[in-house]
Amino acid sequence: MSKTSDLLFWYNQQNYNLPWRTDQDPYKIWISEIMLQQTQVQTVIPYYLNWVQQYPAVEDLASAKIDDLLLIWQGLGYYKRVHNILSTAKIIVKEYNGKFPQDYANLITLSGIGDYTASMILSIAFQESINVPIDGNIKRIMSRLYILPLEATTLKNYKKHTIDYIDSSNPGDSIQALMDLGREICKPMNPLCCDCPINTYCIANQKNLTDKFPIKIKKKSIPHYNISVGLIWHKNQFIISKRKKNQLLGGLWELPGGKRKIQENALQCLKREIKEELDIKVVKPKEIGTIQHKYSHMKLSITLFVCDYKEGKAKSLASEEIKWIQYREKKDFAFPRATHKLFKIYEVKKCK
Repeated sequence: MSKTSDLLFWYNQQNYNLPWRTDQDPYKIWISEIMLQQTQVQTVIPYYLNWVQQYPAVEDLASAKIDDLLLIWQGLGYYKRVHNILSTAKIIVKEYNGKFPQDYANLITLSGIGDYTASMILSIAFQESINVPIDGNIKRIMSRLYILPLEATTLKNYKKHTIDYIDSSNPGDSIQALMDLGREICKPMNPLCCDCPINTYCIANQKNLTDKFPIKIKKKSIPHYNISVGLIWHKNQFIISKRKKNQLLGGLWELPGGKRKIQENALQCLKREIKEELDIKVVKPKEIGTIQHKYSHMKLSITLFVCDYKEGKAKSLASEEIKWIQYREKKDFAFPRATHKLFKIYEVKKCK
């Protein structure tokens, strides 16, 4: 037995039946890989199934509307991925006649497709073994197999070591085997080394050093912001604003509001932001509660107020678009996860 055969034997025995592994369609591989970025497998499965049911081929996707795509993506986060997906689908249909490029140089030019995604498509869809995809799972495995020092943890070095575990006649399964191994066995904490099919090759396992690798880099502290937002009512409707495309969460709808300034309380912030964003005045503000939300680069404390519209013609001064909608209609619009948290605390408070 060899490294590659040990790994593939284990992979075939486990038979993790993930829906994107039913065929080698590059379109479906691409969609699954984009969804899996920064997202757990079990979370992705229902989103993936819903997506391919509504858009079974790249031609269907290319003619879709961005608002519809954002709505079914709602909850997965990192919404720029959706804009990139639509842009790439249009290019593939227009410039490549609906066929995915089978070479790295062309794939890497498409929006949202980097080294990893291009390499995954080539490995699985086209059985190409030259470009090895490297993700967090593979980095962790290689770090332990070879007890890589910090200075050796480069993409080039990871690829060099990973190629030893890629069967040239079956690169797709080899890559997916490593992904499964990292997810199920070679976990960040408490790896199941006794169940690992390649533990005899692992230096960290032999030296009882698995908890020391990968070498952890101290994370920088991220900023924290206090936000005030308003659920502003007028004639049984409330106002929502659409974030500009080039902003974080671009294309999503939200409740109007913004960051609190120094020496400004939550209510003062709300009134100022409403005036700056919509050029309207509100009355009867009532504080509902505060939710905590975290992104990779910042933490937010968002305070929700319910208030009534008083005067002024609402304008989209800081957003792409504004709408007055009934509460039951919010299901038809894509909101960030934080906004859904705000709706929840409003509904709980309303029921009391």
